[in-house]
Amino acid sequence: MTETAARVHDLNLYRQYFDLVASGRKTIEVRVKHPHLSDLAAGDIIRFRIKNTDEVYTVLVKRVTEYADFEALLDGEGPANVNPTATRDEQLTNIRSIYGPEKEALGALAIQIERRPAP
Repeated sequence: MTETAARVHDLNLYRQYFDLVASGRKTIEVRVKHPHLSDLAAGDIIRFRIKNTDEVYTVLVKRVTEYADFEALLDGEGPANVNPTATRDEQLTNIRSIYGPEKEALGALAIQIERRPAP
């Protein structure tokens, strides 16, 4: 049997969300269904980086679920898993300030992650 190496995806993350991932408090990452993420799957690795820094945190993708929009995603995944420091409405406002309506129209991805310290 041949094993294939996990695919590695490099993604930027804002400091506040990076810290929540690194602490284990954030277990669902929200992304727009951009073409470069269409092949993201369980078993892949994500290296989150704070833009313009050397700070990186590595996670394992456990599951990827597609939703029609951010509201459906928050309802399906539970706001506390996305950001335990903000209410559902605050999160919806924050996510939509990052991704405009034209991006949300592409669909939303809920990426369940598991912490993996960098080697």
